[in-house]
Amino acid sequence: MGRVKQLLPLGDKPVIRHCLDTLLCSGIIDIIVVLGPHGPQIADAIRGLPVTIRQNEYPDSEMAESVRIGLKAIDPSSSGVLICLSDHPLVSVETVKSLISGHAADPDKIIVPLYSGRRGHPTLFSRRILEEIYSGLTLRDILKKDSDRVKCIQVTDEGVILDMDTAEDYKKINESLKNQRTDK
Repeated sequence: MGRVKQLLPLGDKPVIRHCLDTLLCSGIIDIIVVLGPHGPQIADAIRGLPVTIRQNEYPDSEMAESVRIGLKAIDPSSSGVLICLSDHPLVSVETVKSLISGHAADPDKIIVPLYSGRRGHPTLFSRRILEEIYSGLTLRDILKKDSDRVKCIQVTDEGVILDMDTAEDYKKINESLKNQRTDK
Protein backbone atom coordinates (compact mmCIF):
# COMPACT_ATOMS: atom_id res chain seq x y z
CA MET A 1 0.00 0.00 0.00
CA GLY A 2 3.01 2.28 0.14
CA ARG A 3 2.44 2.99 3.85
CA VAL A 4 2.95 1.10 7.09
CA LYS A 5 -0.37 -0.74 7.33
CA GLN A 6 -0.06 -1.43 11.04
CA LEU A 7 0.08 2.31 11.79
CA LEU A 8 -2.84 3.44 9.65
CA PRO A 9 -5.60 5.01 11.74
CA LEU A 10 -8.70 2.90 12.15
CA GLY A 11 -11.31 4.60 14.26
CA ASP A 12 -9.54 6.02 17.28
CA LYS A 13 -6.36 3.91 17.18
CA PRO A 14 -3.83 2.36 14.79
CA VAL A 15 -4.64 -0.90 13.00
CA ILE A 16 -2.12 -2.86 15.10
CA ARG A 17 -3.86 -1.83 18.32
CA HIS A 18 -7.19 -3.20 17.03
CA CYS A 19 -5.55 -6.56 16.44
CA LEU A 20 -3.78 -6.69 19.79
CA ASP A 21 -6.78 -5.41 21.76
CA THR A 22 -8.85 -8.24 20.27
CA LEU A 23 -6.30 -10.82 21.38
CA LEU A 24 -6.04 -9.34 24.86
CA CYS A 25 -9.84 -9.17 25.25
CA SER A 26 -9.98 -12.83 24.16
CA GLY A 27 -7.91 -13.82 27.17
CA ILE A 28 -4.67 -14.61 25.35
CA ILE A 29 -1.76 -13.79 27.63
CA ASP A 30 1.30 -14.94 25.68
CA ILE A 31 1.35 -12.57 22.70
CA ILE A 32 4.43 -12.30 20.52
CA VAL A 33 4.59 -9.46 17.98
CA VAL A 34 7.15 -10.04 15.24
CA LEU A 35 8.15 -6.77 13.61
CA GLY A 36 9.83 -6.06 10.30
CA PRO A 37 11.52 -3.00 8.85
CA HIS A 38 9.24 -0.46 10.55
CA GLY A 39 9.68 -2.14 13.92
CA PRO A 40 10.60 0.92 16.02
CA GLN A 41 7.58 2.91 14.80
CA ILE A 42 5.21 0.02 15.45
CA ALA A 43 6.81 -0.72 18.83
CA ASP A 44 6.07 2.90 19.81
CA ALA A 45 2.42 2.44 18.84
CA ILE A 46 2.03 -0.63 21.07
CA ARG A 47 4.12 0.57 23.99
CA GLY A 48 2.54 -0.35 27.30
CA LEU A 49 0.69 -3.42 26.02
CA PRO A 50 1.57 -6.76 27.67
CA VAL A 51 3.22 -8.24 24.57
CA THR A 52 6.67 -9.56 23.72
CA ILE A 53 8.33 -7.97 20.71
CA ARG A 54 10.72 -9.79 18.42
CA GLN A 55 12.41 -8.41 15.31
CA ASN A 56 12.63 -10.15 11.94
CA GLU A 57 15.99 -8.94 10.66
CA TYR A 58 15.23 -10.25 7.16
CA PRO A 59 12.65 -7.84 5.71
CA ASP A 60 12.44 -9.69 2.38
CA SER A 61 11.80 -13.07 3.98
CA GLU A 62 8.53 -14.96 3.72
CA MET A 63 5.99 -14.87 6.53
CA ALA A 64 7.28 -18.29 7.58
CA GLU A 65 10.46 -16.65 8.89
CA SER A 66 8.44 -14.35 11.16
CA VAL A 67 6.49 -17.38 12.39
CA ARG A 68 9.75 -19.20 13.18
CA ILE A 69 10.98 -16.16 15.14
CA GLY A 70 7.71 -15.91 17.07
CA LEU A 71 7.53 -19.63 17.73
CA LYS A 72 10.92 -19.53 19.44
CA ALA A 73 9.59 -16.89 21.85
CA ILE A 74 6.34 -18.50 23.00
CA ASP A 75 5.87 -20.38 26.23
CA PRO A 76 7.12 -23.96 25.68
CA SER A 77 4.00 -25.35 27.37
CA SER A 78 1.66 -23.77 24.79
CA SER A 79 -0.25 -26.45 22.93
CA GLY A 80 -1.50 -24.12 20.22
CA VAL A 81 -0.35 -21.04 18.36
CA LEU A 82 -2.74 -18.49 16.90
CA ILE A 83 -1.19 -16.86 13.83
CA CYS A 84 -2.73 -13.41 13.44
CA LEU A 85 -2.13 -11.03 10.59
CA SER A 86 -2.14 -7.33 11.33
CA ASP A 87 -3.90 -6.60 8.06
CA HIS A 88 -7.06 -8.30 9.39
CA PRO A 89 -7.99 -5.75 12.09
CA LEU A 90 -11.72 -6.43 12.34
CA VAL A 91 -11.59 -10.01 13.61
CA SER A 92 -13.90 -10.21 16.62
CA VAL A 93 -13.19 -11.37 20.15
CA GLU A 94 -15.93 -13.99 19.70
CA THR A 95 -14.13 -15.46 16.69
CA VAL A 96 -10.84 -15.73 18.56
CA LYS A 97 -12.64 -17.39 21.48
CA SER A 98 -14.30 -19.83 19.03
CA LEU A 99 -10.91 -20.78 17.61
CA ILE A 100 -9.54 -21.31 21.11
CA SER A 101 -12.56 -23.50 21.97
CA GLY A 102 -12.03 -25.43 18.75
CA HIS A 103 -8.42 -26.05 19.74
CA ALA A 104 -9.46 -27.18 23.23
CA ALA A 105 -11.85 -29.70 21.66
CA ASP A 106 -9.37 -30.84 18.98
CA PRO A 107 -5.84 -29.95 20.12
CA ASP A 108 -4.17 -31.87 17.29
CA LYS A 109 -5.95 -29.95 14.53
CA ILE A 110 -5.38 -26.75 12.64
CA ILE A 111 -8.42 -24.57 13.35
CA VAL A 112 -9.50 -22.24 10.53
CA PRO A 113 -12.41 -19.78 10.60
CA LEU A 114 -14.90 -20.09 7.76
CA TYR A 115 -17.14 -17.20 6.73
CA SER A 116 -19.70 -17.65 3.93
CA GLY A 117 -17.77 -20.62 2.60
CA ARG A 118 -14.42 -18.78 2.57
CA ARG A 119 -11.47 -19.61 4.77
CA GLY A 120 -10.11 -16.66 6.71
CA HIS A 121 -7.65 -15.56 9.37
CA PRO A 122 -6.46 -15.97 12.05
CA THR A 123 -5.56 -19.65 12.07
CA LEU A 124 -4.87 -21.64 15.23
CA PHE A 125 -2.22 -24.30 14.75
CA SER A 126 -1.43 -27.21 17.00
CA ARG A 127 2.07 -26.36 18.21
CA ARG A 128 3.27 -29.81 17.19
CA ILE A 129 2.03 -29.27 13.64
CA LEU A 130 3.33 -25.69 13.44
CA GLU A 131 6.83 -26.84 14.32
CA GLU A 132 6.92 -28.40 10.83
CA ILE A 133 7.75 -24.84 9.74
CA TYR A 134 11.34 -25.53 10.82
CA SER A 135 11.67 -28.08 7.99
CA GLY A 136 11.36 -25.31 5.41
CA LEU A 137 7.60 -25.46 4.91
CA THR A 138 5.43 -22.36 4.66
CA LEU A 139 2.11 -21.98 6.50
CA ARG A 140 0.31 -22.69 3.22
CA ASP A 141 2.36 -25.90 2.79
CA ILE A 142 1.47 -27.01 6.31
CA LEU A 143 -2.23 -26.34 5.71
CA LYS A 144 -2.22 -28.28 2.44
CA LYS A 145 -0.07 -31.18 3.66
CA ASP A 146 -2.94 -33.19 5.16
CA SER A 147 -6.53 -31.98 4.90
CA ASP A 148 -7.63 -34.42 7.65
CA ARG A 149 -5.86 -32.34 10.26
CA VAL A 150 -7.63 -29.11 9.28
CA LYS A 151 -10.90 -28.28 11.04
CA CYS A 152 -12.94 -25.34 9.78
CA ILE A 153 -15.20 -23.51 12.21
CA GLN A 154 -18.14 -21.55 10.83
CA VAL A 155 -18.17 -17.95 12.08
CA THR A 156 -20.46 -14.98 11.48
CA ASP A 157 -17.52 -12.60 11.50
CA GLU A 158 -16.76 -11.02 8.12
CA GLY A 159 -13.56 -9.66 9.68
CA VAL A 160 -11.84 -13.00 9.06
CA ILE A 161 -11.88 -12.37 5.30
CA LEU A 162 -11.40 -8.59 5.28
CA ASP A 163 -7.74 -7.84 4.73
CA MET A 164 -5.91 -4.63 3.92
CA ASP A 165 -3.70 -5.02 0.89
CA THR A 166 -4.81 -1.94 -1.04
CA ALA A 167 -6.09 1.57 -0.35
CA GLU A 168 -9.53 0.34 -1.45
CA ASP A 169 -9.36 -2.49 1.12
CA TYR A 170 -8.43 0.03 3.82
CA LYS A 171 -11.40 2.20 2.86
CA LYS A 172 -13.73 -0.83 3.00
CA ILE A 173 -12.43 -1.80 6.45
CA ASN A 174 -12.99 1.74 7.72
CA GLU A 175 -16.57 1.61 6.41
CA SER A 176 -17.14 -1.79 8.02
CA LEU A 177 -15.89 -0.45 11.35
CA LYS A 178 -18.25 2.54 11.11
CA ASN A 179 -21.15 0.20 10.29
CA GLN A 180 -20.30 -2.05 13.26
CA ARG A 181 -20.37 0.95 15.58
CA THR A 182 -23.71 2.22 14.27
CA ASP A 183 -25.24 -1.27 14.54
CA LYS A 184 -24.52 -1.39 18.28
